[in-house]
Amino acid sequence: MLDRLPKDSKILLFEGDYPSVNFPVISRGFEHVTTPVDEKLEEHITHAIKKHEPTVFIFSIVQYISGIKINLEFIKQLKEKFPELLIIGDGTQFLGTEVFNFSQSGFDVVGASGYKWLLGGYGNGFLLVSDYGKQILFPNLATQNVEIDKMWAGKGIDQLYFEPGHLDTLSHGTLQKGLEFLSELGLEHTAAYTQQLVKLAKQELGKRKILTEVAINRVETSTIFNLQIDQGHFNILMENNIKCFPRGNGIRIGFHLYNDETDLEKLLRIIDTKILK
Repeated sequence: MLDRLPKDSKILLFEGDYPSVNFPVISRGFEHVTTPVDEKLEEHITHAIKKHEPTVFIFSIVQYISGIKINLEFIKQLKEKFPELLIIGDGTQFLGTEVFNFSQSGFDVVGASGYKWLLGGYGNGFLLVSDYGKQILFPNLATQNVEIDKMWAGKGIDQLYFEPGHLDTLSHGTLQKGLEFLSELGLEHTAAYTQQLVKLAKQELGKRKILTEVAINRVETSTIFNLQIDQGHFNILMENNIKCFPRGNGIRIGFHLYNDETDLEKLLRIIDTKILK
């Protein structure tokens, strides 16, 4: 996708965003600027856009280290205010955690891996692209006269460009089953359930002073928390069957629809008796 952007694109990135988001931009030599991720995330973005006038904004909807989530209503407003700004989001840590309507979101492109919150198997990913996004990525579509083989009949150049030649039907099938499962449960129901659990977790972890001030002060809360405890405690958590990972200055955990308050109580008990004792 980056190789389809105009070479003179000026790209806005988040400081410390996922390496697979930032590094490909930097390594291609695009002119780029960064903005910090903290309590005033949205204010920083607006300021950076007015000051640097980027043509593209690329970022993770939920930050992979801290779990900080951008305000999605802000993205809609941003698109209204700067309609020519190409807004590209990585939804790997987000899609599947709450209801999301791409066509009304303000995003021009959202890409994600399906293995995480969408419950799909490894090796699948997808891109959602708006009409404006297609205009920017494939500006000469209308004038190109490309002969398309019969096996590709009915597909546009944009589909052919992004589809690999060999598709892993098993991998894609697991993503389909994950989507069907979430649809059967009702994503609005699973999201409400998870957010209630996350709200309780935020309260309890905040009481123990093991969340960053940014995480505590942000109204927007994702399903990910970075516990501000020594990474040397990672093995203690894993040995007690708490799946987690060292990230940044702490240890990252997450909650999904298969977790419940019993899991949270277990985590808190281990923290209280084996880590903060």
